[in-house]
Amino acid sequence: MTTWMPMAPAPDRVPAGAAVGGDGVVVGAGPVTVDAYIDFQCPYCKRFEEVAGPTLDRLVADQLINIDYHPMSFLDRLSTNHYSSRAASSSGCAADGGRFREYARALFAVQPPEGGPGLTDEELIERGRSVGLTDPGFARCVLGGAYLGWAAYVTFAAGRRGVGATPTVMVDGVPVPADPRAVAAAVAAVLEEA
Repeated sequence: MTTWMPMAPAPDRVPAGAAVGGDGVVVGAGPVTVDAYIDFQCPYCKRFEEVAGPTLDRLVADQLINIDYHPMSFLDRLSTNHYSSRAASSSGCAADGGRFREYARALFAVQPPEGGPGLTDEELIERGRSVGLTDPGFARCVLGGAYLGWAAYVTFAAGRRGVGATPTVMVDGVPVPADPRAVAAAVAAVLEEA
């Protein structure tokens, strides 16, 4: 029996550095792919960034991995101003400016609590300035919601892959705990098999 599932409309545009399927932003060029499904309003994602960030940075710097970040927007319901969608969209603008990773860290550093308003667009722009995104094009991109359609597509594509929570981490397509040691061990195992 075949089950019909609607397809998410392809986004009008995807950010610079987008993954082949258009549903994430790739950082690094190593042979092992680490997929990180995140939501900028998710406190567990913030914790994952704080704890695993240095390990991921080292693996990228050593050219062992590429990280495909999938900024999702499913926590919009826990914000009064669709913060997850707007933050994910603004991260696409940051990717266009070559500063996705720095911007993601800056957003997690000032993460708003669930259940209230998220950062305003002006505050999202200020976070960008704090990491060197001073080109007026970044502000226009954020204010125009240039990647809102992309954020919805990323979230839909993640759901189709069975991702139902953030952070969800996969190493070469295999789910692993969102823990730096688990990620590093999985990467080492893949490299050993190669």
